[in-house]
Amino acid sequence: MSIGSFFLTRVAGLPRTTHRAMVRRTVRLAMPDGVELVTRVFSPRGTGAHPTILMRLPYGFYGFSAVAMSYAERGFHCVLQACRGTDKSGGEFDPLVHERADGLATLDWIKAQSWYDGRLGLSGPSYLGYAQWAISDALPPNSAMATKVTSSEFKSVVLPSGAFHVSLWLSWLQTLDIVNNINLGGARRLFSGHVEKTTLAASMTLPLVEADRVAAGHQVPFWRRWFANALDNPDFWTEIDHSHRLSATTPPNHFMSGWYDFMVDQLLRDYQTLVSFGHTPYLTVGVWWHVHPELQYAAVRETLTWMRAELMGDRKGLRAKPVRLQVGGTGIWHEFDSYPPGPPSERQLYLAPGNSLEPTPPTAATELSYRYDPADPTPNLGGAIFAFTGAGPVDNAPLEARPDLLVHTSAPLTEPLTIIGQSTASLHVRATIPHLDLFVRLSDVDPAGISRNVCDGFTRITPDTERTGAGWAVTIKLHATAHCFRPGHRLRLLIASGAHPRYARNLGTNEPLNSATTLIANDITLDLGPERPAALTLPTYEV
Repeated sequence: MSIGSFFLTRVAGLPRTTHRAMVRRTVRLAMPDGVELVTRVFSPRGTGAHPTILMRLPYGFYGFSAVAMSYAERGFHCVLQACRGTDKSGGEFDPLVHERADGLATLDWIKAQSWYDGRLGLSGPSYLGYAQWAISDALPPNSAMATKVTSSEFKSVVLPSGAFHVSLWLSWLQTLDIVNNINLGGARRLFSGHVEKTTLAASMTLPLVEADRVAAGHQVPFWRRWFANALDNPDFWTEIDHSHRLSATTPPNHFMSGWYDFMVDQLLRDYQTLVSFGHTPYLTVGVWWHVHPELQYAAVRETLTWMRAELMGDRKGLRAKPVRLQVGGTGIWHEFDSYPPGPPSERQLYLAPGNSLEPTPPTAATELSYRYDPADPTPNLGGAIFAFTGAGPVDNAPLEARPDLLVHTSAPLTEPLTIIGQSTASLHVRATIPHLDLFVRLSDVDPAGISRNVCDGFTRITPDTERTGAGWAVTIKLHATAHCFRPGHRLRLLIASGAHPRYARNLGTNEPLNSATTLIANDITLDLGPERPAALTLPTYEV
């Protein structure tokens, strides 16, 4: 047992080891174009047949070697491979582009190894999950997958509603630099808030294409290529979209995510796609965000259970029902046969004068206004973001005190209200400039008055957006959640026109994203009343 696997076993609560393990070999595996990728094999000691788990990663071996050794100590060969241009692998890292071809070549190599016995599992979170989907249609018959906090396609992640997920990519490119050159100082930068502060500073750069210099201290080739060739190029995203690979023959999969992960909706879409093909995938979602420690530990535990069940035929550790969801507000886990757990009972609350949320629409028409200024953009606070500090549910008081947004709050509840799935906000808005974003956030206000965000949604309006009279009628889906608002708590809906730097600020012009430098403030008006009601629709359940 290595020091890393010993520590992981303790903190993650892993089952007892069954084997001594070793690093079998490290090779430089040649891809079809000649680029060599460093590939390391961890194996149980001794003889006998063992299934294989493959993880292809851009984050270097340091953080994942303990995971690989832990799998080997429990009866699996584990193949770790550094994606091209990362760690000591050759070539240049070009996110998402090479994972199909490189993954297929790696599969061929695994199949040719003397220790490979025909049983293959794919595992890993985030980018590693995308790398799984890239080859998911080429796996041998006796295979299994464990995809976590990920998506089979990334256009909707990079360009939500046509905006640019700038904080994700500025934070991620810093993370890649740190984890591929790991040292104590780098680890401190990850968990001290340094990455988030640098991302905020870089995101204010104009033109935005130069933000990589602020974030990383140098030009980042893939960042520059994206601005030049990808952001407005549908063909680029089609080529790297692997959602069409999900089919009736996709291997059994265990999905894992968190209600505060920025890809939870995409993961649930992939889950529901497999269900539509007749699969019964497993699904586990906790009150976690992308890098939540408990999510990482649970992912290793659940992967071991899943791979033992699907590749070794040992199903005694597998839970009876395939869907397990943790409900925020109570922290209680519930198990279901499917997600969503049957049709919801919809409940509506209406925005009304006096900053209230009411069970019936207002009887008289009125309007509320605010000004959005891209020079002082409405900030993001917590939520479903890629961040090592500050993600998840937080006290929203600093955000709700700003003048560039609207806040509406319900009366205290007299009985619990549980929502599972995606709420929607239907709004009628007008603006002085037809370039605006709408960000809505649902929060849980406790009896002490502390408002903590539950879920939120975003959409972008452009001159091409269909008008309804002088403005726009829009319905915004909030990201999926499971949450119980307890008696004495209130619901709060926030409406703003930015969540910076989560979404690149809307500058109010038609200038291209990479070269835009002009900033124009915008006055936004929300219409309320019986003719144009503004409503929050909640998918409620009795659990």
